[in-house]
Amino acid sequence: MTEPTVFIIDDDPSVRKGLSRLLNVAGFHTKTFHSAEDFLAAWVCDRHGCILLDVNMPKMTGPQLHQFLISSECYLPVIFLTAHGDAHTAATAIKKGAVDFIEKPVSKNDLLAAIRVSLEKDNFLRKQRAENTLIKEQIDTLTNREHEVMTFVITGMLNKQIAAEMNISEETVKIHRGRVMQKLGITSVAELVRLCDKAGIAPFLPQKS
Repeated sequence: MTEPTVFIIDDDPSVRKGLSRLLNVAGFHTKTFHSAEDFLAAWVCDRHGCILLDVNMPKMTGPQLHQFLISSECYLPVIFLTAHGDAHTAATAIKKGAVDFIEKPVSKNDLLAAIRVSLEKDNFLRKQRAENTLIKEQIDTLTNREHEVMTFVITGMLNKQIAAEMNISEETVKIHRGRVMQKLGITSVAELVRLCDKAGIAPFLPQKS
């Protein structure tokens, strides 16, 4: 894994320089950008770290960049920096997943604490996404029939009920069910439900007559 980076985006050169120096001394790797557009020009979604983002910048503002990253499924944790406290902007930012909203001049302790929280969050989310990707790859090894049986199993239906719904024998259901468990490396329905939930697979709900 590459070294986590704190991406500093602020149109004030003195702020960029000061924050970068402070964080470098504290042991963090930093990269600075003078605008949202400058950051996007060098942006690669699968980055490890967090973003220190100025709220008020020419052209694309901090909140606009944050929204763009969310829409692009880039989940780098964001810490907003602002020279002017704005309760509404702060509340909206936090609601959309920002880690913190810090007023300038920045408190060193508050900033370092927020960065540590952000990097821990980034590490957790990366591990979570890697796990979910692995689960989806495992589920993709299932045949269409096995996948169909699986969507019934996670509803809690019995083999005989699944057999009736699929118009196949109970023994065939047992065989498919066993193969699903084997391919996914699990032994219980509870584990299967957890994996399907992580993979975003909804259970099949039979229509009531």
